[in-house]
Parts: sequence; C-alpha cells; structure tokens
Amino acid sequence: MNRQPGIKKKAKQEKKPQTFEEKLVSWIKTIVSAVIIVMFINGALVANFVVPTGSMENTVLPGDFLVVNRFIYGPSTPQIIPFLNTPLPFIKLPPLKQVKRGDVIVFIFPGYRDQVEPDEFQYYLKRCVALGGDTILIRNKKLYINGKFVPLPPHGKIDPRLPAPPGDEFRTFPPGMGFTRDNYGPLVVPKAGDTIRISPRNIRQWNIFIQREGHSVAVQNGTVLIDGKPADFYVVERDYCFAMGDNRDQSLDSRYWGFVPIDNIVGEPVFVYWSWDTNLPSIFQKFSTIRWHRIGTIIE
Repeated sequence: MNRQPGIKKKAKQEKKPQTFEEKLVSWIKTIVSAVIIVMFINGALVANFVVPTGSMENTVLPGDFLVVNRFIYGPSTPQIIPFLNTPLPFIKLPPLKQVKRGDVIVFIFPGYRDQVEPDEFQYYLKRCVALGGDTILIRNKKLYINGKFVPLPPHGKIDPRLPAPPGDEFRTFPPGMGFTRDNYGPLVVPKAGDTIRISPRNIRQWNIFIQREGHSVAVQNGTVLIDGKPADFYVVERDYCFAMGDNRDQSLDSRYWGFVPIDNIVGEPVFVYWSWDTNLPSIFQKFSTIRWHRIGTIIE
C-alpha cells in the first residue's frame, strides 16, 4: 500500500533499559561519556586550579579557585585520568603564544631536586622569571636577569629582615653550588642546542637534569658515561624556563628543584571564580570564610 504524501513513518523509539544488567550498562556508558568530555575540556580548553599554598601571595591566595586557559600554550590530549590522578602520555599542539618573562604559569611539576620523576602527578603555579639563555642572579633577595634588576610583581612579598634558613645551601639547585634562596647564581637557564661541559667534578650538578631528558648517567674510572658512552659534554634537547613564587621567602620553586621544561607548561590562570579557606574541615566553616572580594580577580 502506498503511503499518503506528507506522512512520515514514526521514528522508532529507543527502548529504555529494563533489566538490572541493561541499567548497569547504560549507567557505565553515561559515566564513560562524561569522563571523556571532562578529559577533552581539561586537556584542550580550560581547567580549574585550586591554590594550595601561599607561595604566590598576594597575587593569588591559598583557597583561590582559578580558571586556567589551557588553549593558549597549546591544547593537548588528556594528561591525566580524571578522579584517579593517573598520568597519561600526551601530545601537545603548537601554542598560540610563547611564554614570556613575567607570565604566571601552570605547569606539570618536574619533581624535586634529586628526583628524575615526581612521586605523583601535580600541577604547580608560579611566575616565569627567566627563559632559556637568560642568566639569573639573586643578590640580597634582589632578582637580576641578564644583569638587569627585576622588581617584585605588584602583589609580591619579600621580608628583607628574614634570613635564609640554616643549611639552605645544601637544599638548593643545582646540588653542590652553595646557592641560597636569597643569594643565588649566576646560573644560565638552558635551551635546546646548548652545550654543557661535563666532567666527574661537575656531573652531580647535571646528573638529574640529563636523566630527566631521558638518558642514563654514570661515572666509571674517572669518566662520565651517558647512555654507556664516554662524554665530556652534553647537548640540551629541550627548552626551559626558571619559575619563582611571588612570595619569595616562602616559595619552593626553581631555586630548589630546577628548571621547568617549556613543554610542561599547560596553561595561564585567568581569574578567580571562588575563594575560601580550604583547610577547614566543615563545609559550614568554609562558607563563613568566603572571600567575596576575591571573586572575579584578574591574575596578572
């Protein structure tokens, strides 16, 4: 029988899950779809970052919730599995802009000074103060880049009366150089193609750095071996920057754990969308500490 013109066959309605197994499969599909969407958004577009410490006071405060622009420094495939904080191999696309001195950046923490890899995947928030090829120098808490004095950011903090903690020279990067938080360098930030002269006398300074670039390091019979071959120099493979907190006296940063690979930079914080004391145990106590004046603050 021919259908009358203009009359369409009614679309077949999707059958709703009836059994427990069908409902379970439907629920799993929904969760997986949601996770994929979250992973895409966090990897390519925007993300949120909760400030955990006071190392960037008063530019940002502990308990500030930040919107982070991840697109500007190159969107990437997902870097972690949401909720599990499990790192994934990822690919970054070319950035819209290159990081500059003075930019506040969110990056993948490379690990403490003596670690090839960190204990866990973490994002850090600091300010880029120097780029590859720059010489960094700190004298009596004053920062100089390439011989030029760099003033504190508008909301930065330094206490000129507060001395460096005892034994600071044994904790700073690179090991064995004797730098302190307040008197640091001079030290050149490496960039791809730089040649570093190495020997048994200075290999301790560069051991972890070279291993982080994916090579083995050893010393045998007075000879440095890189990937099992004798070497008296090393050619840097990646570009780096030097990151510091705006709260200079209370910041564990590149002075303590080393250079930040440019590839590790994942975004730029844009503004504060929420702020309260995250250390309080009760949600009702947290609500009493909401910093209304911080909401909407632009990060500079």
